[in-house]
Amino acid sequence: MNFAQPGWLALLLLLPLLGVGAVLTSRLRRQQWAAFVAPRLRETLLRRGSSLPRWFALFFLLTACAATIIALARPRGDAGTKTEKSLGRNVMIALDISKSMRVNDVKPDRLAQAKVVIYELLEAMPNERIGFLGFAGDPYIFAPLTIDHSAVRETVEQVDETWAPLGGSDLAAAVQLATETFKKTEQKNNALVILSDGEKHEGDLDAMIAEAERSGVYIIAIGVGTEDGGFVPNPDFPNGQMVDRSGHTIISRLQGDVMRKLAEGTKGRYTIAGSGLDVPGMVKSVVQGLDAFEMEGRERRISIEFYQWLVFPAILFLVVSIVAGTRWKGIQAAILLTGAFLTIPDARAGEASDAKAALAGKHYEEARDAYHELAGKSKLRETQARYRLGEATAAYRAGDFRGARTAFSHSLLSSDSMVRSNGHLGIANSLFQLGWKGLSGDAYPSDSEALPDLARFDTIVKEALAKLRESEATEEGDSGGYARIESLVTNWADAVRHYDSTLALFPSDKIASKNRELTMTYLKRLGELLDQEKQETEQSMPQPQSGEGQPQEGEGEPKEGEKGQEGEKGPNPPGDKGDGGKEPKEGKGDDGEKKDNGKKGKDKDKKDGDKGGENPNESPEERAHRILKENADLEKGPLTPGRREFRDAEKDW
Repeated sequence: MNFAQPGWLALLLLLPLLGVGAVLTSRLRRQQWAAFVAPRLRETLLRRGSSLPRWFALFFLLTACAATIIALARPRGDAGTKTEKSLGRNVMIALDISKSMRVNDVKPDRLAQAKVVIYELLEAMPNERIGFLGFAGDPYIFAPLTIDHSAVRETVEQVDETWAPLGGSDLAAAVQLATETFKKTEQKNNALVILSDGEKHEGDLDAMIAEAERSGVYIIAIGVGTEDGGFVPNPDFPNGQMVDRSGHTIISRLQGDVMRKLAEGTKGRYTIAGSGLDVPGMVKSVVQGLDAFEMEGRERRISIEFYQWLVFPAILFLVVSIVAGTRWKGIQAAILLTGAFLTIPDARAGEASDAKAALAGKHYEEARDAYHELAGKSKLRETQARYRLGEATAAYRAGDFRGARTAFSHSLLSSDSMVRSNGHLGIANSLFQLGWKGLSGDAYPSDSEALPDLARFDTIVKEALAKLRESEATEEGDSGGYARIESLVTNWADAVRHYDSTLALFPSDKIASKNRELTMTYLKRLGELLDQEKQETEQSMPQPQSGEGQPQEGEGEPKEGEKGQEGEKGPNPPGDKGDGGKEPKEGKGDDGEKKDNGKKGKDKDKKDGDKGGENPNESPEERAHRILKENADLEKGPLTPGRREFRDAEKDW
């Protein structure tokens, strides 16, 4: 037997000192009474009682303290060792560490973004056996297949382009090395995750794809970078940029054809990092479809704790000590007070527990109402904010996104930064859901396999725009479809601001960062679709012919031998009386309408144009596009002076 925390045993040295101190104190008090009272009066003035109960109380108190100290030291016995076993799969992560991965067309650069994806994969697949290899001109396994994900993470943190002795991007060699490694495990189905920019590769790729498919290797290719690309940095060159033999600066672009061919040839998946898709969720869904096998993990030493055998005797000895040393005259009042204290029900705690249980049991509407009632009863501002956070969570899960947005806003009154961060994140998610529901009619799916890609988003937006064109305009000139698109843009723009507020409080919040990136992706794509719709609309409109519907030079002035035009002043030519020989009245033209020198029209146009910054001749697509442009500064980082800045207010609407 041994002790997990033997330092507590030092307190046992104090127990003999307490016992000796109690004995000395008793003798000193006896001597003081003897000196104060004469021997002949002691029997009359003093009523002697038995000191045995007090010594019993002292003994049991010291025994209870000794048992408590030994329990704190946590005595335990050794029951041997046990090898941990779990079900998992083999996943090899291949990272391109060529010099082109230092291009900064994504921030901070391609290699750093690829490392972030690897960290997310390690967290998303805790039970899988993961290995890590890097490749450039030659591949090399830096971390073998293991369940020790912390070792893999440390290796990924240290790797960079200097670890590759030979330049280039030999994808075929990386696939071959991973396939050979999987064969040694004798497992039929395995997954290979490749992160690369898809630059010019070397080797026979088709042969390697065929070999990987025969070996049961599913390749998941993740492209890193952009199609626009950027200059390849190299500090050895004068301008810090790599040049070819002709002296031209080398530009590296994302080339996904090779990556897509790898994935499709082995029935895997291909995606681009930073495209808004949940990459860890996608990889996890593919890996979970593979056959799992039992893996042996670390050996863990098993210990049996004995502290619980000392806690109960310590409590029992303490109670006996209290009873033995108690003077029984006041014990009845003490028992009554203790009983009254224990029987007072804590109604508020019970109600909070019921609300929490309803939320855990997925009775979201019941939990929402319970938390709302608790917030109304509470008089403390901090407690109200926390109850509002619970109400908002229940409402969000119940699909009541408007109610969730309101409740999350109340939680911002908390002084706790964690509560405010969750409040901002909840408001942003609720606003995103409101925008998506207004566009598609359904809530944004939470299942990673059902997440819509950009092609599906394009289809949804185009269907909404088609309905917008077919809908009948109201008196104000707006349609129901346009109202939904305008509300969508406004909600998503506000959602981005609340994501920024969350990241300002907790910059490491991965959920807020990922959701902000997804929202900005959809906003950018929506702007592109609206531009495309505007161009198609302009092209479909009939073009005016020359001399028809367009003002020609000199129009507005009467021609020789013709009557005066509308709004013109002055008599007709001599001998021409106009209508039936009558002189036209001053201020009237051919149609007999009142004279208008253009002042009314100009004033009216000016008023209509200034009204709310809107143009009545503006189409719904143009108005939505204008709103997108007004909110285009959301992706430019922190707001500068002179621009609207989001601040925590007393209330948030």
